[in-house]
Amino acid sequence: MPRDASNETRWAASIAVIGLGGSSLALPDDMVPGPRWLVPIVILALLIPAIVAHRRGNHRADMVLGYAISVIVTLALTASLASLLRLVGSRTAHELLRSASILWITNILVFALWYWRLDAGGPHLRESRAAHTAGAFFFPQMMDSAPNVDPRWSPRFVDYLFLSFCTSTAFSPTDTPVLSRWAKLLTMVQALISLLCVAVLASKAIGSL
Repeated sequence: MPRDASNETRWAASIAVIGLGGSSLALPDDMVPGPRWLVPIVILALLIPAIVAHRRGNHRADMVLGYAISVIVTLALTASLASLLRLVGSRTAHELLRSASILWITNILVFALWYWRLDAGGPHLRESRAAHTAGAFFFPQMMDSAPNVDPRWSPRFVDYLFLSFCTSTAFSPTDTPVLSRWAKLLTMVQALISLLCVAVLASKAIGSL
């Protein structure tokens, strides 16, 4: 992957991480694990050295910090979702709509980060290869008959973001088959979380009729 593409992918992922930290600021206090400032501060404390490590070429430190960030935002999402389900009967339709929508978007970003970080050995290994020919996901650009595709094509963060969005929207990948077992498990978990968020909204909507 060209250097500018690598930087574009890295900055897109960093923006997504910052968005995940900001999502905890938008949720009600009783749906946020710990103090409201805890998750954003921890994410920033890990993201800054991860960016520095990436720029210095310390890929191992970058990878370890990246995994730590992904684990933290996944745990925060799980805790917030559990709180949403527990409090569904004591919230107004507006509060539930807002909270469930935030968690639905958070779910997309969290799993996009996991797919981007785990597929084909992670972003560093993908960037070191001449082309992306194998991985946990079979992107349409990987087909021999795909038109107008650069032979050096490799998936960027936006490709995994689109995959994650489709999984949360349609409860399954659309144009990108899932090949590996770990990826199938992750997409199942993501679809389940999305379904729970939608179920909360639907139950409140039906209850208000």
